[in-house]
Amino acid sequence: SYSAMSRRLACGDVEGRLEAIFGRVRAIQAKSGRFDMLLCVGNFFGSTSEAEWAEYRTGAKKAPIPTYVLGANNQDTLSYFPDVSGCELAENITYLGRRGVYSGCSGLQIAYLSGIEAQQQPAPAHSFSAKDVAELKTSLLSTPNFRGVDILLTSPWPRDVGTFANSAGEIDTKKCGSQLVSDLAASLKPRYHFAALEKAYYERLPYRNHMVLQETPQHVTRFIALADVGNTSKKKYLYAFSIVPMSSMDPAELVKQPQDVTENPYRKLRKEAPKSKAPLSAEEEPACQFFFDLNKHQGKKRPSEGKERGDSQPKQAKKPPQPTGPCWFCLASPEVEKHLVVSIGTHCYLALAKGGLSPDHVLILPIGHYQSVVDLSSEVLEEVTKYKAALKEFFRSKGKRYVLFERNYRSQHLQLQVIPVPLDLCTSEDIKEAFIAQAQEQQIELLEIPEHSDIAQVAQPKTPYFYVELDTGEKLFHRIRGRFPLQFGRWVLASEALLAQPQRADWRQCAAQRPEEAAQARAFRREFEPFDFSLRD
Repeated sequence: SYSAMSRRLACGDVEGRLEAIFGRVRAIQAKSGRFDMLLCVGNFFGSTSEAEWAEYRTGAKKAPIPTYVLGANNQDTLSYFPDVSGCELAENITYLGRRGVYSGCSGLQIAYLSGIEAQQQPAPAHSFSAKDVAELKTSLLSTPNFRGVDILLTSPWPRDVGTFANSAGEIDTKKCGSQLVSDLAASLKPRYHFAALEKAYYERLPYRNHMVLQETPQHVTRFIALADVGNTSKKKYLYAFSIVPMSSMDPAELVKQPQDVTENPYRKLRKEAPKSKAPLSAEEEPACQFFFDLNKHQGKKRPSEGKERGDSQPKQAKKPPQPTGPCWFCLASPEVEKHLVVSIGTHCYLALAKGGLSPDHVLILPIGHYQSVVDLSSEVLEEVTKYKAALKEFFRSKGKRYVLFERNYRSQHLQLQVIPVPLDLCTSEDIKEAFIAQAQEQQIELLEIPEHSDIAQVAQPKTPYFYVELDTGEKLFHRIRGRFPLQFGRWVLASEALLAQPQRADWRQCAAQRPEEAAQARAFRREFEPFDFSLRD
């Protein structure tokens, strides 16, 4: 396949400095050999281009490499582009057009969008609208077996490209750039995406284009923003790369994930996109290709006929193991701080957390000695689910949503930590982003798992794990393979991104005196009473 390898150059805003860019290209080619094309994003022309441009336009000078440029980003330079739909501007210099796909003879697919995002309707000639983006997306997504494009060229940066990533320096990626470009990049899944206009160089860590555990692996995207040609701060404005067209690559080679790959910065957009848009390709693998089978024990239990796996014992007959030493959480144990208990069911109980993040931070605990959710018998699990539903209703009545997490690592009795967060403080997407971003900083791979699957489907028996669940049923999961920060869940919730109470990240700093704890438990019990099914069953 490497006969199809081509060598490309991409550059940022030329601003009419044609001698500078072409001089630099000549020097590179003299040193490193020939490149196939130069792709220019950002402002190709500037306010003082006229004299230099005249020499190329008339043919007195010639570009040393086939050069492809995007259109105007402002009113002043519109006149340089005589034909809106693309044309040759001078020998070896081609204007690609407003939007479309350029496929060279090598089979490389280059999608492009000229101009900046329109702020008014009708869109001025130097800008693009949501309709332009939708039409470009549709033209590509409707092609059979569409997997993505090789290269995407836009002038503006995509909004939020810095989420889950290395820092973009002085550029605030939450405010800069275009939301429509993010939407385009999320759908077109380019292997390389080049942009400019911010007079800054930023090479983002590669990001993945699939939901791990939920979709078959896909290639990664590398976003590269380039500075302006000849800038005095010596910021990088020219980028050289080699690329084999996706169509000529071995599929396994194409989807290899580099070590430093990150979560997709446009997760939100991908979640909101209508699911049925892109037809599934024929080679799409069924869910059981992942390391768990979504059809295994989905939803409600089937009556056990005793034929499966030869075990004639229904699951609920399993007795919890006995603790090997004193346990702080077995309800029958003298170590339990009974004054913190706020509700007792048949198989589970609720207790206020000692040194909780907030006065209504509670734990759901099995009465018997179970180590993790994976080990629970079906009737205990059923009651855990009832407590979750009751707590959801209770907290929602107080304008809050809960975040639940379990750390099955260096713990001997299952504790489901349930922490309420005010609804007006953040969305469920903000909560997930905070967890994923913090995890990435600690080199912890926290993955979103399908909403209707349960932890037993992803956690292998006897393996340590950490998981977070929102009251919407959304879940994030990490399989612990080495060390894991014991207070991780608390840290994230206490951080500035969420509850903004970093001083409460360590429970030992928050523990109250026993009379105060007992008073808090009484208050919780009283308020929770109307929602407490254990008092009615």
